[in-house]
Amino acid sequence: MRIALGIQYNGSAFCGWQTQPDRPNVQDTLESALKTFATVPISTVCAGRTDTGVHATHQVVDFLPSVNRPLTAWVRGVNTFLPPSVAVRWAREVPESFSARFSATERTYEYWILNDAVRSPLTEGLVGWVFRPCDEVKMQKAAHFLLGEHDFTSFRASECQAKSPVRTIHEVTVKRVGKLIGIRLRANAFLHHMVRNIVGSLVYVGTGRESVQWFKDVLEAKDRTIAAPTFAAGGLYLVGVKYPEAPQLPAYSPTLWSDTLFSRF
Repeated sequence: MRIALGIQYNGSAFCGWQTQPDRPNVQDTLESALKTFATVPISTVCAGRTDTGVHATHQVVDFLPSVNRPLTAWVRGVNTFLPPSVAVRWAREVPESFSARFSATERTYEYWILNDAVRSPLTEGLVGWVFRPCDEVKMQKAAHFLLGEHDFTSFRASECQAKSPVRTIHEVTVKRVGKLIGIRLRANAFLHHMVRNIVGSLVYVGTGRESVQWFKDVLEAKDRTIAAPTFAAGGLYLVGVKYPEAPQLPAYSPTLWSDTLFSRF
C-alpha cells in the first residue's frame, strides 16, 4: 500500500512546489520532514506543481513508505519537523496503483483579489490587489466563454512544457465577498500560469479597460501576446483535487467561499 497525504502551505516563502537546488521549495521541505520522521529518504509525487508564491489548501502527495507507522503518526509526527508555513492535514492508505498526479481527474484553483482603493498590508502575499473599481458581473460574463474544451494558448506561459494546450474547464465562477473578488476554476488540468493569465485578462474586463467580447476574441486567437499580463502569484490557491477511484480520501469539496481566511475584509 501507498500513503497519500493532504498538504496545506503558505507559498509566500517558497519558490514553488518542485525541488530545485539552493532555493526554498515545498517538496524539499516536506521530504526533509518525512526523512527525519521515518529515518529513511522518502520521495513524493504531487497532484499539481504550484509556482513561486502560490498557496495550497488541498495539495495531495503520495509515496511508498519503507517503514510501518500509524496513519496518525504520518500527520502529527511529520508536522513536528515542518515549519509553520507547511502542514500535513490528513493521511490515508491508497492502492499501489494510486498516483497523486495521474489518478486525478479534476483540479480546482481559486484566485482572490482585494478590490479596494488602498492596499492592505494584512493581505500581502495572500491576495492580488486591484485598486480600480472592478465589475465582477462583467468578469463572470467573460469567464463563461472558458467553459468546455478549448485551446488555451492565449493563456499559456511561454515556458510551458505541456504537450498540448487543450484543456477542459468544467466550472468558472466569479463571486464578490465584500471587498474581495474570488475566481474559481475547475478543470481536468491546467497549463503553466494558465489561471493567473486568465485572471489578468478578466481584471482588464472588470475594470473596463477591455470588453467582454475582447476576452472571447483573446481566447479564440490562440495568441499569448494579445492577452493581459500574468497576474500576481500571491492570490492563487490550489483548493481541490478529485480522485473518483479513491473513495477513502477526504470528500472532494473545493471551496473557500463560505470559510475564507479573509472574511474580515
